[in-house]
Amino acid sequence: MDRLDGPPRLLLVTDLDCTLVDHDDPENTDLLRFNALWEAHYRHDSLLVYCTGRSMRSYLSLRNKKPLLTPDIAITSVGSEIAHGGESMVSDDVWEARLGEMWSREIVLEETSKFPQLEPQPDKSQEQHKVSFFVGREHALEIMKVLPGRLLERGVDVKLVYSNDYAFDVLPKGSGKGGALTYLLEKLESEGKQPTNILVCGDSGNDAELFNVPQAYGVMVSNSHKELLQWHEENAKDNPKIILASERCGAGMIEALQRFNLGPNVSPRDGLDTENFHVEVLDPANEVVQFYLLYDKWRCGEVEKSDKYLEKLKSLSSPLGMFVHPSGVEKTIHEWIDDLVNLHGEGKEEKFRIWLDRVSTSLISPETWIVKFDKHELSDGKVRSCSTRVLLSCQEEKEKLTWMHIQQSWLDGSCSDDQDKWIF
Repeated sequence: MDRLDGPPRLLLVTDLDCTLVDHDDPENTDLLRFNALWEAHYRHDSLLVYCTGRSMRSYLSLRNKKPLLTPDIAITSVGSEIAHGGESMVSDDVWEARLGEMWSREIVLEETSKFPQLEPQPDKSQEQHKVSFFVGREHALEIMKVLPGRLLERGVDVKLVYSNDYAFDVLPKGSGKGGALTYLLEKLESEGKQPTNILVCGDSGNDAELFNVPQAYGVMVSNSHKELLQWHEENAKDNPKIILASERCGAGMIEALQRFNLGPNVSPRDGLDTENFHVEVLDPANEVVQFYLLYDKWRCGEVEKSDKYLEKLKSLSSPLGMFVHPSGVEKTIHEWIDDLVNLHGEGKEEKFRIWLDRVSTSLISPETWIVKFDKHELSDGKVRSCSTRVLLSCQEEKEKLTWMHIQQSWLDGSCSDDQDKWIF
């Protein structure tokens, strides 16, 4: 939360599986739409919070499989873990200490072992403040009637969360997704950074308590599970701040931005004008997102193979501007653009996609910006990543931004098997 100097314009809190991440969409279409929208229009003044039932280990595994952006905060294990700081992921010790009151994992394991219907989930789903099982709904309802009392007799106060008709979680009393979000909001308020708006997004029963946070807008995506729909019918059907989206997963989240008037709601992936590519407002973050989307469309053959697109890219950069390839090779930006001719459409069969992450801008002079971001390329199921810095200058009587210099370096041991295909 230290990334922003003042209050966030929007605090967006979202579940992952079947909310932001659509496991029925191997192309990750709506996730990539959300990514482009967030980096172009929200990253600079808003906070992104992932709030998942997955353990930290399981969440990190998902990040290796799906094109997820780096969040500012990750709430994992159904609210029993909080980590701050984007890539660094520093655990919140205050929250952890709070959850340790009236909690004993050993006692929980002893008492739950007396219910043979409870099947322990794999080790990767277990955490210090979360004990998880698989169990059918009928047995779950019976166990939930008696287990809290037995644990309380032994000095352990718990919250039980049942979701998706199979997942049964035993948590410390004050945790859960709603408890974790309430704690974060209190922390932001104490720092003088109370968000202007809050949007919570979910699809299953363990998301229900997010919608109880009174100051938040809420969206239940159209593919929500029946236990969340039932909760909505019983508790929120007349609440105008909580909606059931007509779209599923990431598309439903974008729909909520529009319906609640919370800010830009057209993804650059939807609104890119390839015929008249020009960012009307001098917005460096939006500029780099749109530049790379045009490059993405060229590589995938989603625009015709025409010199006009290459000339359009050249018009955005200085003839003397340099691009330093992550391999160390240096050529002018225009020379690298000329190399794109032979790459038109070659990414279609390879399911090529690009997304930018952690876009940040710095005004270093009245007419010059440095834009920093991580660029990720997916091709043939393999992700390659690099850290990128772009120098942009305001040219021609401040009517447009001109690309003066691009420099990249490989991230996390990434490298391209074919250096000639890694451009920009």
